[in-house]
Amino acid sequence: MLRRPRKPRVFFLVMGLSVLLSAQGIGQEKITKYLRFRVGRTAAYGILEGDVVRQLKGNLFGKWQPTDQTYPLKEVRILVPSPRPSKVIALAGNYKDHLGDKEPPKTPEPFFKLPSCLLRHGGRIIQPKDHAPVHYEAELVVVIGKRAKKVSPEQALDFVLGITCGNDISARDWQSNDVQWWRAKGSDTFGPVGPYIVSGLDYNNLTMELRVNGEVRQKTNTKNQIHNLAQTISFISNRVTLNPGDLIFTGTPGMTKGMEIGDTVEVEIEGVGILRNKLVAEK
Repeated sequence: MLRRPRKPRVFFLVMGLSVLLSAQGIGQEKITKYLRFRVGRTAAYGILEGDVVRQLKGNLFGKWQPTDQTYPLKEVRILVPSPRPSKVIALAGNYKDHLGDKEPPKTPEPFFKLPSCLLRHGGRIIQPKDHAPVHYEAELVVVIGKRAKKVSPEQALDFVLGITCGNDISARDWQSNDVQWWRAKGSDTFGPVGPYIVSGLDYNNLTMELRVNGEVRQKTNTKNQIHNLAQTISFISNRVTLNPGDLIFTGTPGMTKGMEIGDTVEVEIEGVGILRNKLVAEK
């Protein structure tokens, strides 16, 4: 009888080590959820560990380290992920189903939102008195992690700290009739973002959904973007230097509608979380 040759013991050791490393996530990019939060008078960054927030010491966009201080997530107030970005940029027409019969743009079409429009998770979107109901726009938002100037598409994702959920609130009458979109897209509270900054995901293959009072109004996958994150970051950085903490809204899918006072709007991105805000009337 012929005997099957024995595999070297080294083979089994290597295979065992491979399984162990895989089980521990070693050799794979780790998914991390960061958040900026407030407890009492303390405002800080933290890492979400289940339902617990571990406070960080240092600069999230530089050097930092975890501390022993933790808080239950339910006891913290989640803040805007990037408090003082030098710029907030958004893309127009980056999903084919949002363009209707229009030709897709050959290059990304960025415009500026104002940093002062940013609104935290749980904050209230203000419906202007002198305008028709504002529209929602679910968007994946890029959070820049380090200075990016004239970077190639191949390098671009190295400059990303992570992504978060965004809602590009839009006043359509002003958008159509004003020369610039400064108030249509940049009025106070027109830029909800959050709740977390998440790294380690496949940013170009994530389900994104928007709901109004629980009803699904928008749904897509980020793989349907006309220009992906790397192309967008490279294009922008070749004309505008991106700094740590800068935000890029990457476009919205499908059709949008005006909301009613009291509506609760949620943007959910796979692996990131749910950004929830309520529309209220201007006083």
